[in-house]
Amino acid sequence: MQHTLTFFGVSALAMMALLYLRPELAHEASQMLAQPVKPAPVVARAPVQAPGLSALMTAPAPAVLIANQPAILALDDKAIKANRKQQEFVTTWLSKRYRVAGDAADMLVSTAYSTAREIKLDPLLILAVMAIESGLNPFAESPVGAQGLMQVMSKIHHEKFQDMGGTRAALNPVANIRVGSLILKEYVKRGGSVEAGLKTYVGAAAFETDQGYGSRVMNEYQKLKLVASGKKVPTFTAPAAPKPVMAEKASQEQIAGL
Repeated sequence: MQHTLTFFGVSALAMMALLYLRPELAHEASQMLAQPVKPAPVVARAPVQAPGLSALMTAPAPAVLIANQPAILALDDKAIKANRKQQEFVTTWLSKRYRVAGDAADMLVSTAYSTAREIKLDPLLILAVMAIESGLNPFAESPVGAQGLMQVMSKIHHEKFQDMGGTRAALNPVANIRVGSLILKEYVKRGGSVEAGLKTYVGAAAFETDQGYGSRVMNEYQKLKLVASGKKVPTFTAPAAPKPVMAEKASQEQIAGL
């Protein structure tokens, strides 16, 4: 420490002597210190444009297109325009009930209606299942891997996503609605009734009860029917709880064996 202090002291004395003998150096140093520091140039950045909602809802491109086959996920403009007033009622009610942005709710309802028209299934039933399964959250995922709006087990139903880019499309709202609706229709047809189809959909076909899942869906369906007809239906009723995890686990084994 003593040697270090001695070194700095000698250096300071040498610097003072140099500035005394060369006053022009002292003048130049004072001018350099007096000059203001120039700020770094600001680099202009292009504004980041957020994607529009329609872009987020675009259906994934199919991996293989079959000749003369229409795009299975293309939204049908005629279906969207048909019953537009009914869709507006349903959209407004679902938006308020599940706190979903109006534009997003409109896209989900329109997709449900166009899908229902294509596969011949009641759009209000599709929306009721979506509401109970995920609360209209397109990115919902259960502990056992059920994904998206209709909580589709993409690993089990992977073949249904093949023409949509694979299972990674499970969180695409359009793809999820379509696949979930196809599964629901298949189960309803197999069970012979909506109630039996819902019991299979939740994975409780082998059990005595579905723990109220079917009742919750049908209650939501009845509310939607009233809303679609223009009736005033309260939106403050708390959404039903998600389906039990035990039923979901059973669903994995049961559906895999179907």
